[in-house]
Amino acid sequence: MSHVIRLAVFGHPVAHSLSPRIHAAFGQQLGHLVDYTAIDAAPEAFTAALQAFAATGGTGANVTLPLKEAAFALANTCSERAHRAGAVNTLVRQGDTWHGENTDGTGLVRDLTERQGLDLRGRRTLLIGAGGAARGVAPALLDAGVDGLTVVNRTAARTDALADALGDPARVHPRYLEQLDEMGEFDLIVNATSAGRAGVVPDLPRSLVGMRTVAVDLSYGEAAVPFLAWARAHGARQTVDGLGMLVEQAAESFALWYGERPETDAVYDDLQSRTASLVTAD
Repeated sequence: MSHVIRLAVFGHPVAHSLSPRIHAAFGQQLGHLVDYTAIDAAPEAFTAALQAFAATGGTGANVTLPLKEAAFALANTCSERAHRAGAVNTLVRQGDTWHGENTDGTGLVRDLTERQGLDLRGRRTLLIGAGGAARGVAPALLDAGVDGLTVVNRTAARTDALADALGDPARVHPRYLEQLDEMGEFDLIVNATSAGRAGVVPDLPRSLVGMRTVAVDLSYGEAAVPFLAWARAHGARQTVDGLGMLVEQAAESFALWYGERPETDAVYDDLQSRTASLVTAD
């Protein structure tokens, strides 16, 4: 067994997080004792909570909603991926500073292309949301070769800010929600909002969905049900929740902390059976 390093996931709320279970499974697979806890920190308390974590030996952290953009601001250095996203979901302690990385996009693309068997090249893509989750996946979708990325969000200023940050005006198209009626069908629709946690479906026109459409929700479990049910009801060819992305981005984070990337299929299969039974039980 290796030495134990202290890890955590920060979010608000965060008690539901599967990350402690995922990283424990990775550690067992590769022979590492993993000390990984969930720390609930409201946005105004995040800086102090992260400082306290570091002061007690914390060496790595994941960051989830709604703290990913705050983590980017707090990181002393950032990877190129994190800079493009303007959001950080993984922190690595380097001496007395934090280095920020974003593994969300890599995790999503790996899940969609390798586990789900999708070729993302040339897919006309709609990204719903412009917060930390959307920022994390947008650069990777562009790198994967999607044919145009239309971004919508209920706050127009955030949509424009994300489009500006991506720096690819020929391929990135910020739009207002009320313009979606005129947009036609998309090959890939990615819901990066947290509306599903409250059981809410974004108010979207059914004209967005066609026979080739793949609908993806970055949430998993119950939070993904409303949007994916909406997509299926309107004839989407395939629906995918965010569980595979969660496992894949976790594996990328684990590799940053431990220097080796775990296998993900067994962990994904176990979690999928558990979450499916929980959703069905309700």
